[in-house]
Amino acid sequence: MSYFVHESSYIDKDVKIGAGTKVWHFCHIQEGAEIGENCSLGQNVNIGSRVKIGRGVKIQNNVSVYEGVELEDYAFCGPSMVFTNDLTPRSKYPKGSGAFKKTLVRYGASIGANATIVCGNTIGRWAMIASGAVVTKDVNDYALMAGVPAKQIGWVCECGTPLKEGLSCEACGRAYRLLNDQLIEK
Repeated sequence: MSYFVHESSYIDKDVKIGAGTKVWHFCHIQEGAEIGENCSLGQNVNIGSRVKIGRGVKIQNNVSVYEGVELEDYAFCGPSMVFTNDLTPRSKYPKGSGAFKKTLVRYGASIGANATIVCGNTIGRWAMIASGAVVTKDVNDYALMAGVPAKQIGWVCECGTPLKEGLSCEACGRAYRLLNDQLIEK
């Protein structure tokens, strides 16, 4: 086996797990899920049926990635953050997976601890969602989002450093410019 699964975790049939991936204590990966290479799934992570997870993704403890959610390469999910997949759930009137709203977390995006991502939205490339934020709409690439509901409070560099007025990163030196309300690396 080219990946690690702790003995307390359950892996259903028809699951693909990439080389170098680590699945820690008390996880469950459901049928049809695909997990890329070099990922890390912390304690008590649930991966729903048919979920797609890219390479180098880190999912911290107590996160459920429900059917309808896709995580592109190098996404980060902080401890106990929440995804939803149904805007109007009722126990008595289940809709089935065909009615789930899709959620996409784009390349390199980070979601902080205890944040909630309401289904049907896209989190842009390299965006950063603050801990405890509630995302209710699409998020631009490089956007720094905070609050309930989450609002854009700034921009963040690919390296994770919040950008100041000049849109140049003090940590790594990358420079950006705004074009039609979108941040573009120079």
